[in-house]
Amino acid sequence: MLEQLLANLEIAPLMGIPLNEKNTMRMDFSPSNRKLLEVDLSNTALFDSYVFGLLNSSQKQYGIGGYFEHRAIYQRSKVFATAVEDFRDIHLGVDIWTKAGHPVYTPIDGVVHSFQDNVGFGNYGPTIILKHKLGGKLLYSLYGHLQRADLENLVVGRLFKKGDLLCHLGEFPENGDWPAHLHFQLMWDMMGNVGDFPGVCSHREQEKYRQICPNPHAIIGY
Repeated sequence: MLEQLLANLEIAPLMGIPLNEKNTMRMDFSPSNRKLLEVDLSNTALFDSYVFGLLNSSQKQYGIGGYFEHRAIYQRSKVFATAVEDFRDIHLGVDIWTKAGHPVYTPIDGVVHSFQDNVGFGNYGPTIILKHKLGGKLLYSLYGHLQRADLENLVVGRLFKKGDLLCHLGEFPENGDWPAHLHFQLMWDMMGNVGDFPGVCSHREQEKYRQICPNPHAIIGY
């Protein structure tokens, strides 16, 4: 459905330039990546060194991945802790890893639905959510792990046109204490949330959230 609604729209690159195999590498944070066992993920500086070591060694500017990926990195934070059988480790968006301060642009016209600083180790940090009208449907896009300065003077209802500068990637710890990256997620339904939305779910809830959160690669284009 999303692809059909986007078919006649020109989409601006999220990071200002198109992502492709020349500038972007796929990143794996699933349990199948045994290298993660060698990294102290609770130490953000070490986690950061791991992420940017991969980018530097591959000579890529961006790392990308994560849509409905079973993640092995959420043990680092109590933000995701629920009952063992419902531990939230299925990632609902796409992460784009690159240097702090990198600008992020509005891919399609939208207005500010809500925003807030979701503080706490492992949380989103500064977050912006836009609302888009696509035909007769509403689509919401979430941008997490930003700079706090991006929330200053922002107001609900503000219009951002396609290609407008929206925000910048924050650095740790203000970005929720993660290596610098953008969490980009799409939602058909905000489920009553304001300034926040689950970025991960439990295995039990996968199908529910798969209906709510369409694949962001339809907008990212890679």
